[in-house]
Amino acid sequence: MWKKIHSNRDPRDTLYSEICKEFGPYFTMVSNVGKRLAASYPKFLFGAMIFLMALSLVLSFTIFRHPDKAKINALKKVNPVEEGFDQIMQATGNVRETLRLKKMVESISAKKQLTGADSALLDSALDRLSKIHQSLQ
Repeated sequence: MWKKIHSNRDPRDTLYSEICKEFGPYFTMVSNVGKRLAASYPKFLFGAMIFLMALSLVLSFTIFRHPDKAKINALKKVNPVEEGFDQIMQATGNVRETLRLKKMVESISAKKQLTGADSALLDSALDRLSKIHQSLQ
């Protein structure tokens, strides 16, 4: 049914060994340069390490500190029945506002000539309708 595929590769050949074979001279060159720099400037490298550790400490307690948002969400969803009623009330309010805005748009569009106030009112009503439509999706 299915033909077995036989591999005749050497089991000692791994991805790491092949990468070392291919890029080994470059790795040794970078290693030698690093050793020479460390031997030439040991105090500078030590100071740079201390500075980077201190900078990491300061940044971790100031800029990169984020409060746990999971605790806030856990306290918020205490009563699922109440949350369901809130969603129903919000949907009802959106439907009522949609109907009110639809009537307003129809009455404004029925006019033969629009004033600046009518145009602004129509624009704001259409924006609000699009926001309601986006929130429903």
